[in-house]
Amino acid sequence: MRDIGNRQTWSVFWASSFLVSVPVFVQAPLVRELPFLSLVMTLGWVWLGLRLFKGKETKIWGDLLLGFSWSWLAGSIYWGWLRWEPLIHLPIEAIGLPFALWGWWRGWGMVGNLFYLGSLLGTALTDVYFYLTALIPYWRQLMQVEPQLAGSILQSALVQVQTPWGISWAGVLVSTLMFVGIGSLARGGLHWWAFSGAVLSTILVDGLFWLVASLV
Repeated sequence: MRDIGNRQTWSVFWASSFLVSVPVFVQAPLVRELPFLSLVMTLGWVWLGLRLFKGKETKIWGDLLLGFSWSWLAGSIYWGWLRWEPLIHLPIEAIGLPFALWGWWRGWGMVGNLFYLGSLLGTALTDVYFYLTALIPYWRQLMQVEPQLAGSILQSALVQVQTPWGISWAGVLVSTLMFVGIGSLARGGLHWWAFSGAVLSTILVDGLFWLVASLV
C-alpha cells in the first residue's frame, strides 16, 4: 500500500506541474485569436472535472481538474480581453480565491483547491517580481503590438532582468518558490503535493519565458 501511495502522490505532483506549465502555452495563442472559445472551454473542464469527481477511482483527478478550471477561467478573461492592464492581472487571477478558501475551510475539494492556491501564489510572486524590476512598461508594450514585432521589446526587458537588481530579485523569487514548494511536500497529503507541483512548476514556466525572450 505504501508503494501505491507513493506512486499516487508523485502522480498528483506531476499532474499539477503539467497543468501549470503546459496549458499556458496552449491558451496563450488561443485567447488572442479565439477568446470566446477559450472562455467556453472552461465549462468543458468543469463538466469533465465533475464527472471524474463522482467516480471512486477518478475522484482525485476530477478534483484536480476542477481546481485547474479556475486558472483556465481567469486566464481566458484576462488574456482574452484585459491583458493591456497589468494592474488588474492578479485580481482577475484570484477570481476563484473565495471559493478555494471556502472549500479548504470546509475540507472539500482539497486537491483542486490547493492546486489553484499554489498556482495563484506562483502568479502573485511573479507579478511582484515584474513590479520590483520595473518590467510593467514592457508588459504594456508587448500587449499592444503584433507578436512578430515583440522581439525588440523582449530584448529591452531582458536587459532589465540581467541587471544586478533584476538578478538578485530573480534569486529571491526562485528561492521563495523552492522553499515553499519543497516544504509543502513534507506536510503529507495529496493536496499538499498538488500545491507543491503548482508552486515549483512556476519556476519552469518563468524560466521558459526567459529562454524565449533570450532567443528572440
